[in-house]
Amino acid sequence: MARDPRHLLADFPRLFTLLCFFLILHPLPAAGGDSRPGARDLGIRIGTLPTGSYNAITDVAGVQVGHVTLNSGMGKLVVGKGPVRTGVTAVLPHADDIYQNMVFAAAEVLNGNGEMTGVEWVNERGLLEVPVILTNTLSVGTAYNGVISYMLNQDPRRVPLPVVAECYDGGLNDIAGRHVREAHVLQALESARSGPVTEGSVGAGTGMRAYGFKAGVGTSSRVVEGHTVGVLVNANCGRRSELIVDGVSAGRALGSETLKRSRDGSIIILIATDAPLIPIQLRRLCKRAPLGLTRTGTVSRTSSGDLILAFSTAQRIPRDKAVQDTVLTIRDSQLTPLFQAVVEATEEAILNAMFRAKTMVGRDGNTIVGLPIDQLVDILRAHGRLK
Repeated sequence: MARDPRHLLADFPRLFTLLCFFLILHPLPAAGGDSRPGARDLGIRIGTLPTGSYNAITDVAGVQVGHVTLNSGMGKLVVGKGPVRTGVTAVLPHADDIYQNMVFAAAEVLNGNGEMTGVEWVNERGLLEVPVILTNTLSVGTAYNGVISYMLNQDPRRVPLPVVAECYDGGLNDIAGRHVREAHVLQALESARSGPVTEGSVGAGTGMRAYGFKAGVGTSSRVVEGHTVGVLVNANCGRRSELIVDGVSAGRALGSETLKRSRDGSIIILIATDAPLIPIQLRRLCKRAPLGLTRTGTVSRTSSGDLILAFSTAQRIPRDKAVQDTVLTIRDSQLTPLFQAVVEATEEAILNAMFRAKTMVGRDGNTIVGLPIDQLVDILRAHGRLK
């Protein structure tokens, strides 16, 4: 006997409540994140060094990554309302209080049409005392305030100088609406975890593009001589005709860009390692990251902001009243394998940012297509890079 439809209506509130609880316990994946294979999943092998367990910056023990993705609305741009395609990514060197347990660090600029706050103090002192935040260009101030709130919540006597780095996502996002809030920064920090890292159109990478294709956050790692090097990028650089994949000029065969380019974009590169390095050596690692970047094809144009920061988790410098520290460091003559690790991991992280990201429609119907993986695989096979 058919059930009276009125009984279904009576059950609706209970069923809706059960659905809400299910979604809380089993949330849907973030848009674009890990929805497609990474480069290595397809058999592409960048360089010769082995990766860590997760092929991520979190292979460096203690490093944590958290994302908050803001993806809502469709149609015509209405400043302050959307569409919104942006977010926040937080990277923590370790799970303890970094303000009280600092790590050696250094930063470099390849091209300076961008912002990474706090790096003058990082380079002056050679230490990182705050987590690193990535977001969009016009949300740097909000992210800065969010880090201050996070640090003051731990101890109101602190005077931190946050490290916040940006890339422009206005092609898809209502960037002038400044939809990132302090609460999103705190959420990214508090949700940061070790283990696998979600890549593609997530967190700060939500509205990014690279080489004319959808991109965003990407990561990779290398293990060399008992040490791990991990790289995380927010990729927003390059033109399609420049794209090189595993030494093959693939961009030329993949057609013209679908969205008119208003600027050349940027890239943020974060390097972590458990090798015992002092700041001047970490700065040398930073200088090698652009070699991995250029292996994907970009030339770092005048309008791009290409900024790099490296830190070592091997030693912690306590904020106490001690008058000296005993520091262990690798000799400079042994750095070359770490340089290679940085180059390979940077190159693969950028490719992963593109491989993972799928097609996205943003403000005013602007569309950035995902990398056509099947077509690219055919190109690589034709050049002997894949079987």
